[in-house]
Amino acid sequence: MATVEVALKEMMTGIEGAVGAAVVDYTSGMALGTLGGGRDLDLTVAAAGNTDVIRAKVRTMEHLGLDSKIEDILITLEGQYHLIRLVTSRSGNGLFIYLVLDKDRSNLAMARHQLKRIEEQLEV
Repeated sequence: MATVEVALKEMMTGIEGAVGAAVVDYTSGMALGTLGGGRDLDLTVAAAGNTDVIRAKVRTMEHLGLDSKIEDILITLEGQYHLIRLVTSRSGNGLFIYLVLDKDRSNLAMARHQLKRIEEQLEV
């Protein structure tokens, strides 16, 4: 099992092209931890904004009567991939992992695979 700090370090060093990472409580929009980012990527602002994305998708699924769980959400920008992965463990209920990748330096399929493994080991 990995703590938030260990999970963040693993995302930033173990996933090729990682630019920033956060573990976020989507009930409050607060980041439990962030790593990376910078002047052009404020992870605290991104955490709050992506909380709205999660809430909107959950509401839409409820309105559609879909009885399924969100694994991850991908947002593709010109130069970046933004991955949002909900934490499925009991201790992580209400949390998601947010990972920003440089599009030119990353392999999206491999990043999703590694992020799933990190999420499964996350203990909060």
